[in-house]
Amino acid sequence: MGAVKIDTQAKERSLEAKYPALDSPANLRILLSDYHALINRQYQGDYDAVVLLADLSTAIEMAQLTGRQRQALRLVYEEDLTQEEAGKRLGIGRRAVGYHVEDAINAISEVYWYWSRHGEGYTVNTIKEDVVYENNAI
Repeated sequence: MGAVKIDTQAKERSLEAKYPALDSPANLRILLSDYHALINRQYQGDYDAVVLLADLSTAIEMAQLTGRQRQALRLVYEEDLTQEEAGKRLGIGRRAVGYHVEDAINAISEVYWYWSRHGEGYTVNTIKEDVVYENNAI
């Protein structure tokens, strides 16, 4: 009888491939857009999803988001509202919601950037993305 080989690291590698470096706003957006799938994986016992979500929660706390940024992020990514629907709930325009979400994502990715530079286990992008909003560079 032959031996059956089971790749016990396949799930971990698939998450690492999908979310390679969360220190870039683009990659963080991918993670946030998969928030509900990660919650489901967590409830199915996927330890790597648990770690990703715990790190995301910590990064959000460390980013010191404003109340509006936190609300906009929650409505758009946790409650799956459009920016227009989120704006109606918050009493602000769609563009304002977009700015709050972008500012929040940039602040959170800065936390991941810090972690990646200080040996916290995250892959470092080779080029740091500068995000420019009108006259302000972040």
